[in-house]
Amino acid sequence: MRIVRRPLAPGQTDHELVWLSVSVVGLGLAAVWFAVGLPWPHCIFLSITGHPCMTCGATRSAIAFFHLDFARAWKWNPLVFSFLCGLSIFNAYAFGVLVTRAPRLRIVQFSQVEKNFVRLAVIVALLSNWIYLLSRPRGVF
Repeated sequence: MRIVRRPLAPGQTDHELVWLSVSVVGLGLAAVWFAVGLPWPHCIFLSITGHPCMTCGATRSAIAFFHLDFARAWKWNPLVFSFLCGLSIFNAYAFGVLVTRAPRLRIVQFSQVEKNFVRLAVIVALLSNWIYLLSRPRGVF
């Protein structure tokens, strides 16, 4: 695997623009949802089983994150907190390269072994997060 910096080629997908736009629109929709006073999303899995799903606490984690209460965001859902940290870093990078028209970072020569490692790491992260959520006392969610 190599990470290279190169200008955006003609006709190439501008991932920075696409994903920054998706992120900003999603944040805007979430802000409108809560500003209007619509009900909070409820977990069907939790309602049926009494146990949290892999994403339980994600809304509370995101709210704490955007209020800069990082300790509480981590406590609600470490995986969502980690995702939001990564997303914030990517958004800052995307905004920077879009404004300055700088060369883009791209991953090239991603071997099958590296792809399998990433897949395994994602599965381990999801399962570890779920184990953490299941270990929390009943009634927290």
